[in-house]
Amino acid sequence: MKTKILSIIALITISFATTAQIDRSKMPTPGPDPVVKLGKAKKFSLKNGLTVIMVENHKLPRVSATLRIDNKPYSEGNIAGVSDIMGSLLGRGTTNITKDEFNEKVDFLGANVGFFSSGASARSLKKYFPEVLGLMADGVKNSQFTQEEFDKEIKVTLESLKTQEKDVPAIARRVERILVYGKNHPSGEHTSKETVNNTTLADVKNNFNTYYKPNNAYLIIVGDINTKQTKKLVKKLFSDWKKGEIPVSNFPKPENVSTTEINFVNMSNAKQSEVVVVNTTDLTLGDKDYYAALLANKILGGGGSARLFQNLREDKAYTYGSYSRVSQSRYTGAFRATASVRNVVTDSSVVEIQKEISKIRSQKVTEKELQDAKEEYIGSFVMDVQKPATAANYAFNIALYDLPEDFYANYIKNINSVTVDDVQNAAIKHFKGDNARIVITGKAIDVLDNLEKGDYAIKYFDKYGNPTEKPEMIIPIPKGVTAATVVDKYIDAIGGKDKLMAVKSIVMTSGAKVQGMDISLVAKTAAPNKSSVVVSGMGQVLSKMVFDGETGYQEAQGRKKEMSADEIVKAKAKNVITEELAYKNGELLRIEPLDGKKVYVIKHNDTEIFFDVKSGLKVKEVKIVKTPDGKEVRVPTVFSNYKEVNGMKFPFTIGQKMGPMDLNFEVTDIKINEGVSDVDFK
Repeated sequence: MKTKILSIIALITISFATTAQIDRSKMPTPGPDPVVKLGKAKKFSLKNGLTVIMVENHKLPRVSATLRIDNKPYSEGNIAGVSDIMGSLLGRGTTNITKDEFNEKVDFLGANVGFFSSGASARSLKKYFPEVLGLMADGVKNSQFTQEEFDKEIKVTLESLKTQEKDVPAIARRVERILVYGKNHPSGEHTSKETVNNTTLADVKNNFNTYYKPNNAYLIIVGDINTKQTKKLVKKLFSDWKKGEIPVSNFPKPENVSTTEINFVNMSNAKQSEVVVVNTTDLTLGDKDYYAALLANKILGGGGSARLFQNLREDKAYTYGSYSRVSQSRYTGAFRATASVRNVVTDSSVVEIQKEISKIRSQKVTEKELQDAKEEYIGSFVMDVQKPATAANYAFNIALYDLPEDFYANYIKNINSVTVDDVQNAAIKHFKGDNARIVITGKAIDVLDNLEKGDYAIKYFDKYGNPTEKPEMIIPIPKGVTAATVVDKYIDAIGGKDKLMAVKSIVMTSGAKVQGMDISLVAKTAAPNKSSVVVSGMGQVLSKMVFDGETGYQEAQGRKKEMSADEIVKAKAKNVITEELAYKNGELLRIEPLDGKKVYVIKHNDTEIFFDVKSGLKVKEVKIVKTPDGKEVRVPTVFSNYKEVNGMKFPFTIGQKMGPMDLNFEVTDIKINEGVSDVDFK
């Protein structure tokens, strides 16, 4: 027993000694970069041109196959969308099996088989794979296109298009593509009701027979396979797939605008604005600056820790998220920085997005930002490498882009070799903030006024990308609505005329902060026109305004100024309790947007009064006052946070702009018909 205890003590002592040798104040030394070991891909080609890529992975008894048809983009013209319809009809029965039998067999085998306009896919357990691949091959080679299925698909497509007619994000993306690429470019044309109705079953069959060919196709098979057996299986199933002459289309290369401009699309139903800063660029997988471009984008807008997100979401709260993406292509790549933002901050969001793009082009990123971006990319890359499909995708890319065989084996090394100078150069080259389109899809009446104050020329387009005129910015006043009806609705909203007329006096106490100092304001009014406003702070009265019904004065900093004759006339004419009733005699000027709401605007003497169209409540006043030097100044007062007191609604938050200062008074107490005497107006 004693020996056992001593042994335990010895072990504990060794453990403590070992722990004591570790200096936990220092970061551990990073280990070596992981070695990327991709599954070895084996390739062969059939006489019909089909290239087959096979990757063995025996971790699970599963196999997947993906067919990719790599045709050069082509224009579909007045039947745009025909290839999508064709892809949807693939596999709905073949010359050998009906649609229902096909689906039942796939379900019975616990497999997944799908078809699309540029290929097909299949997944299953190893033991069923030969049969499942046979089903896929049958659909690829022998699909039947029946009138019945065609009619169903046309109906579904038209219904889908109908739902998109008021879908602001969908329309925004459509117009963006049209403007960036052009209507005659494959990436710019779009499926419409007209092009779908133009499409016939014969068009679908012709598209299939013309473009769905093995000449430019790749078949990638990954999983628990024997490559020799799989090669025999592929030859058996796909050798009779007939090749054909695939037309090659020529289309103009998209060009960026010479100077950054705003392209605006008006959507009256938009609750927020879709903003995208976009330009085309020449970036292809394997380019010398490919990795630098990826990292530059990661730092700018590649996630929640990136600059755009931190600025527009975390700092400004303009949006739920702002991101960017740089996409490579053998034809035309693109850079996009996007955000869906509140209408009232659309112009500010444009400024901030452009600021971040300009910053990453003009200033070097920090070493920490670059290192963090590298670690994120390498982490994602290492995780992806573990997936069997990744090896096949990488083998496909190597074949498609004619890359070196060790391209992905050197991926981590190439990422780590990128410098801050490389990032800046890539940003300058690919993020063309000064030659970009700023495509904004939103509600013109809410956002255009502020956008027009910016530095960019604005061009207007309809939801199909056609140039149009500036949208009408006036909301028509409904028939029968007058200044009197607007005021009546306001009176009803605050409690009704009977309750209003029963009010003889009001005491309102509120507080605010001015340059860090707490101040209080006590306003007392008594019918018909007596008023007193006392502002206090730091234990003393800062200012006082009084009118007793006949005369009055202002007092501040020990100086007292009697009211002028003109001021007395105006004060006598004003009923301090039922002042709004006088607005019935004003002029109803317009309806306009205000902070995402519609408001009626009434002009009465030197004041504009704003009433919420929906609630009827008064939300703002703008009074025109003259400064000592004769200039006219607009002084706005904003009313919000209405609460009920003795059956009457009052604004409990009142904001006023006084020169450079914004004063926000929070009401703490309101008394009706109590707490007021003639002494208060002396």
